Amino acid sequence: MAKYPHILTGIRLYGNPDESGRIRRTDRIPDTIPGISRFQQVVLHQGRIERFFLDSLNKYSNIEVERGVLPAELDIDPSKSEDYDAYPITVKLQHLGDDEATPFQHSTNVPDGLFRSSLAKDDTDDLIRKSKGKEGTTETVRAKYMIGCDGAHSWTRRQLGFHMEGEQTDFIWGVLDIVPITNFPDVRMRCAIHSAESGSVMVIPRENKLVRLYIQLTEVSSAGQQVDRSTITPEIILKAAQKIMSPYKLSYDYCDWWTAYQIGQRVGNKFSCDDRVFLAGDAVHTHSPKAGQGMNVSMQDAYNLGWKIGLVVNGIAKRSILKTYQSERRRVAQDLIAFDYRFSRLFSGRPAKDAADEAGISMSEFKDAFEKGNMFASGLAVDYGASVLVAKAGDSADEGDGTDVGPQTNGHTNGIGKAVGKQELASNIKMGMRFPSFQVLNQADARPWQFAEFLKSDGRFRVILFAGNLKNTQQFERVQAFGEQLAKPDSFIHRHTPPTKRIDSIIEIFMIHSAPRREVEFLDLHEIYHPFDEKEGWDYNKVFVDDLSYHEGHGEAYKNYGVDKERGCVVIARPDQYVGWIGELEDVRHMDRYFSEILLPQA
Repeated sequence: MAKYPHILTGIRLYGNPDESGRIRRTDRIPDTIPGISRFQQVVLHQGRIERFFLDSLNKYSNIEVERGVLPAELDIDPSKSEDYDAYPITVKLQHLGDDEATPFQHSTNVPDGLFRSSLAKDDTDDLIRKSKGKEGTTETVRAKYMIGCDGAHSWTRRQLGFHMEGEQTDFIWGVLDIVPITNFPDVRMRCAIHSAESGSVMVIPRENKLVRLYIQLTEVSSAGQQVDRSTITPEIILKAAQKIMSPYKLSYDYCDWWTAYQIGQRVGNKFSCDDRVFLAGDAVHTHSPKAGQGMNVSMQDAYNLGWKIGLVVNGIAKRSILKTYQSERRRVAQDLIAFDYRFSRLFSGRPAKDAADEAGISMSEFKDAFEKGNMFASGLAVDYGASVLVAKAGDSADEGDGTDVGPQTNGHTNGIGKAVGKQELASNIKMGMRFPSFQVLNQADARPWQFAEFLKSDGRFRVILFAGNLKNTQQFERVQAFGEQLAKPDSFIHRHTPPTKRIDSIIEIFMIHSAPRREVEFLDLHEIYHPFDEKEGWDYNKVFVDDLSYHEGHGEAYKNYGVDKERGCVVIARPDQYVGWIGELEDVRHMDRYFSEILLPQA
């Protein structure tokens, strides 16, 4: 049996205690929304995920991750911000000794996370001060770009003069990672438990028999003051859990880790300085961890920013696309905080005794919030507003976080205004949202694939041609004419591809048609759909069909995507698989305008 990860299948809701205060199971709901994805929600230890990243870095790059290094000084030269070749950032780094870099632990035998909890004071300045003056401990780095992923106490944020907006609540929660000894019947299911008067518990089953318990500490009140974290111990947290889960019994012999935190919902007022120094993760948004979004949303921040900086640094994209990082991700953070604000108060509140108990929490309202939270947690609810990267109608400031990142007016416009997509052509492929995946067949060998497996995170844009019914002569001619337009020497494909690179190195073209596979000849299609390489021959992995598989059924891709099976349409997917534009096969000039706002000419 695989140790990693643990698949979450269902959620149990406990509340509406009886007259004796005994908690009762009130509902059962699926953990992953049925039909939302071919994957299910899983839990995995953060250290294990970090190990995957480190192993990949070691295997595929020469990047070395250094620990025990803190920034001590930061200088930014704003006069060089718009110079593509400049290094406007100077950072002085302080290397800590092993004893300085090792966090203080409150127990000799059980690791805890209090040192980076919201209950802990920021000790960055103390560490820098203690390490200063030691031989060989400093290093100066000049950089084009810098990303501060340095947590809720972010040193980088303080140097930039930015601040967090929001509030800290009085709710204190403890966390235990234990192998439970209990008669609670749903300990291997995700549970939300509301007691009558003693607070709440969330149960999250994990790998290797572990269970994570989030436990409300009602007897520890901040009352607007800094909580003395030295008074919080695993024993105190366990006693709180036992009281909440009574009359069920709970104890443990093995505790893997523990911590405590104070709920705060705050968002940074700015996410970047001169689009050179950026903030990501907890440095710009803090919230309760019960929705499982801390690391997930933080990685999505970095994912959103990484490909943009990568294209700019490599001279492929315009610096203007970097403005979309704040407009896209700050709004996501604002949405997360708004949800977490409501969710945390529903979770931390007392359940209503009856319909007339207005001070109590309605369990039906809590269930609704939990289900909406699952949609948010899936990541599929993210919907980016209009910008140079998302060709929606409307104002980018109104649809984002208030930052204006609309199209630029300079450069190659091809005589038309702002490129605006036609959402009606693909009802289930939403502009600003992630491109969904359904089964299609490879035209050349009939092998079934989830189409998303070909949308690799390698920095390329994708033009996805839904070619419709190629057995219809008129439609086949439309598809061939579209190919001719893309193949022209002055097309946006050629204009944005370096002469020494493959034709698909910046913008890759895929086709999905709806005609019977056996009635379409692969090599009858225009060469732009299956480029030829002198060493490798034709590319057989760019043409697909929505047809019946020999062994795995019919994916019904056109139906699921909401695309007309006869006429089709064209979709542009960004390097992060979010949909940027949708249009007709004849809208090549609009596609040209879309890419001209984003990419630099290469030829």
